[in-house]
Amino acid sequence: MSKLARLADRLNGLEESVTLLITAKAAELRAQGRDIIGFGAGEPDFDTPDNIKEAAIKAIRDGKTKYTPVGGIPELKDAVRAKFRRDNALEYKREEVIVSCGGKHSIFNLFQAILDKGDEIIIPAPFWVSYPVMAGLAGATPVIVQTTEATGFKMTPEAFEAAITPATKAVVINSPSNPTGAAYTERELALLGEIALKKGVLVITDEIYEKLAYDGFQVTSIASTAKELKDNCIVLNGVSKAYAMTGWRIGYAAGPAHIIKAMTSIQSQSTSNPASISQWAAVEALNGTQAFIPAMVKEFAARRDTMVSALNAITGVSAFKPQGAFYVFANVSRLYGRSSEGRALKGSADLATWLLDVAGVAVVPGEAFGNDYYVRLSYATSMKNIAEGIQRFGAAVDTLK
Repeated sequence: MSKLARLADRLNGLEESVTLLITAKAAELRAQGRDIIGFGAGEPDFDTPDNIKEAAIKAIRDGKTKYTPVGGIPELKDAVRAKFRRDNALEYKREEVIVSCGGKHSIFNLFQAILDKGDEIIIPAPFWVSYPVMAGLAGATPVIVQTTEATGFKMTPEAFEAAITPATKAVVINSPSNPTGAAYTERELALLGEIALKKGVLVITDEIYEKLAYDGFQVTSIASTAKELKDNCIVLNGVSKAYAMTGWRIGYAAGPAHIIKAMTSIQSQSTSNPASISQWAAVEALNGTQAFIPAMVKEFAARRDTMVSALNAITGVSAFKPQGAFYVFANVSRLYGRSSEGRALKGSADLATWLLDVAGVAVVPGEAFGNDYYVRLSYATSMKNIAEGIQRFGAAVDTLK
């Protein structure tokens, strides 16, 4: 290969997001005429509420279609600040808030701003697939701390402290979690926060699923557990999940002004501002009626219960009951070593491929999230699809020898 055509070394081993690949593969098979039930999507199947759509339409009609300040319009920054004040008892100034092109973009900007070669960042597993990849692109080393069902898929204070070295720069907390749906209690977060402060570790808290919690569980921001911790914490959130606005691409972050300024500088040299129209829609999402959310959460809870129950009825499969988000992390390891039509299942990737081929059911292999014993299924789909898809899953398992 010509030196001119050689890719950058930072791309060694870089692959596309597995969740997006599974979704794309399912769409490709549907286009070929296959009847595919997809449990891979990481987005609500609800439509964006009408009041938010109307705000976007009004913005277009009012000519709000030009460049905006890189880090977001003042009105949206103020809406974000009001949301933090209202929901999390956190006070931020405008210069402590940035709006980006989706939650993923906020995280990418943050990692680029704070991580260097030689830095370590602690990431509990199972983890969202992009955390370690983004850390690697920033030159840092992800330090993976494994969690188990026995601890509710939550990192213990002891495991956290044991993972800290002189090179540790930050830790990532995702509650409620993708892919497990696990959520930390206020007390659990406070204990982790105490260790972070004692050891000088920056806390990164991804709260994108904050509004999607069940059975009365109270989601807490770790930044609110101690006054000193707020100054040592970056809070990440967005409108994608809570308001069914995945395609609008609006995420935001709040934290120390110098970090937010650095993130803004990076954004200024890459995307510039998020879409102006989407920003005005997000103002309405955060400031307008919140009545849409409880109805969506109620429906998600019913779907969760249906999916967990149906999965647990399949011999060889057990499903962890999530406290939040809209995913079920199902242990399928007892199916490994078995085969169907000469195809042996050696791990979660084999199982996901086999299930898509023989049953037309798309799930995401757990190895992408740091635990090969599991697969992730999204219940952001209809009850009909859940019932049919899990029935197909079970029928396929019955053919294994």
